[in-house]
Amino acid sequence: MKARRQAADGFYRHLREWFTAFLPRQRGAAQNTITSCRQTWNMLLGYVAEHHHIGVEKVTFTMVDRVTVTGFLEHMRATKSWTPSTYNQRLACIRSFFIYAAAAEPTLTIYLADLAAIPRLKAPAAAPVKYMSTDAVTALLAAPDPGTRNGLRDQFFMILMYDLAARDAEMLALNLAGIDARRLAADLLGKGSKPRRLPITSETARHFDRYAAVFHPSPEPEAPLFYTVRNHRPAQMSDDNVARFVRQHAATAKARCPDVPDRVHPHMLRHSRAMHLYQAGMPLALLTEWLGHADPETTLVYAHADTEMKRRALEKANSATSQSPLPAPLWHDREDIIQRLCGLKE
Repeated sequence: MKARRQAADGFYRHLREWFTAFLPRQRGAAQNTITSCRQTWNMLLGYVAEHHHIGVEKVTFTMVDRVTVTGFLEHMRATKSWTPSTYNQRLACIRSFFIYAAAAEPTLTIYLADLAAIPRLKAPAAAPVKYMSTDAVTALLAAPDPGTRNGLRDQFFMILMYDLAARDAEMLALNLAGIDARRLAADLLGKGSKPRRLPITSETARHFDRYAAVFHPSPEPEAPLFYTVRNHRPAQMSDDNVARFVRQHAATAKARCPDVPDRVHPHMLRHSRAMHLYQAGMPLALLTEWLGHADPETTLVYAHADTEMKRRALEKANSATSQSPLPAPLWHDREDIIQRLCGLKE
């Protein structure tokens, strides 16, 4: 009888529908998001079962309460060194299921309200975004030898990545059809499988033509744009390979340009392009669209980081006030006006 009461709770039925129907079909969540949620729930269910000394199959809604979920999150912080960001992400995943369950069955709202009392962790202040100067980027892009096959590939990859301010994963997911050299456009697939079209420069298009002539002599639109040959067949290039050749060319560039940072990684090209676009006057709202940020707050990091723009604005303000002193106030040497302002004279 007790087992039947637990089964009637419907916990696993709702959890199955959340994973198989809601996340992939209704919400359109990316596979990586679903995988992350699955990992979260596998860890949580194991913790709940151990905490209540029962089998995993007997977990019910009442067992996944605020005290248990808080205990789970704190346990993972202590044993797995979860950062505040990871902690908050896992908490959001757990709440997301309870929001779905409460919408499907309103009597379950009480469990959602219980979890809503769990506070998010306050993350430490983000470190300033690291980016390269235009001189450093120029030196890095000039470092590969385009006369060699790998040098041609490495140079075009970094040129395109900088031009688009693309993420590493977006670059590696590009296929040949994703670049339209005639219309000077590129189609990227961002986080959450969200597509966006961005312009490329005519110079980047010329680099693409040279690259495609060598690496795609018989064009196949769906072939990966950047690839390595494995077992005599082209396969999508790995992010480890990208990190390796970026470090290699950064070391060469630093010998010619001291502005190149000691440690350069692929994402720094994205940061650098974003900062240069912002410095050139691109509004933050447009920059958010360009970068594919879901939250406009994320883009504010470039406004906070650009001390050089603040310095120029300060110098401009100081220069203006030093060259053109502020006009004397209306009440200068006018005792009668001062008295009127103070209510001492009519």
